Amino acid sequence: MTDARKAQEGIGKLYLVSTPIGNLEDITLRALRVLGEADIVACEDTRQTQKLLRFFDIETRMVSYHEHNEITRGAELVIEMEEGATVALASDAGTPTLSDPGHHLVKLCLRHHIPVIPVPGPSAALAALAASGLPVEEFAFLGFLPARAGSRRKRLAALRDAAAMPDEQRTLIFYEAPHRIAEMLRDAAEILGPRPAVLAREITKLHEEFLRGTLEELAAQVAKHAPRGEITVLIGPAVEASGQSAAPIASPLSLSARVAQLEREAGLDRKAALKQAARERGLNKREAYKLLLLER
Repeated sequence: MTDARKAQEGIGKLYLVSTPIGNLEDITLRALRVLGEADIVACEDTRQTQKLLRFFDIETRMVSYHEHNEITRGAELVIEMEEGATVALASDAGTPTLSDPGHHLVKLCLRHHIPVIPVPGPSAALAALAASGLPVEEFAFLGFLPARAGSRRKRLAALRDAAAMPDEQRTLIFYEAPHRIAEMLRDAAEILGPRPAVLAREITKLHEEFLRGTLEELAAQVAKHAPRGEITVLIGPAVEASGQSAAPIASPLSLSARVAQLEREAGLDRKAALKQAARERGLNKREAYKLLLLER
């Protein structure tokens, strides 16, 4: 059955409704209309969403949709939509599917040719990026790092190696829990090296706060005074990539020998090792490759 024919037969639709991340005044007029006109509001926590709906005098029926019931509830919601229902999906705060439940339901709807319609609005990641002062031309939202220390450090090492690519200028954006933020910043400072960073806390709420400095400085600050609330961490490009070139250092090793040493002792891949060795000598990419060829 074609999408057009299904639409004619009155198939429902799924709205992804972004909700305030703190300040209720950030709700959009369109979000209020959709929440009020929908047949069902599927939400991560009915108690949390109930506060929002009551504040704006919305009485739409709610059902829970979270990571523990998304398989069965997702199928139930699709049946409702195939029978013509309009479903508004809302997470506790921010945009559904972004570090929140919803991706499974979106895929299920698309598989069944049910329209999926975004209702944009608040996002902690984008709000923090806009006010961070870090580069915004390229960025990567990476959600939560692994909770286990070993997996977290492995993931950070992979990001470090990716950042060793020439002209890497991305700002990295993470969410983190208060009880893990000190360890996360300490690991990031050790593995990613000297980088500018911003810790954004309780965005749009009464105690909104932005802490700025290097990763090492933020790690030391958080170790003394652990922050509370919702936390977004933004990490800028390496200091050298931001145009503040490090002073070249003298080395008794040839470039090729230093590359081999970094591969062996620091666990870097060849591209990352060459970039670091070139940086130490104040060489650009072309100069480093030319010298490497001459040394063979």
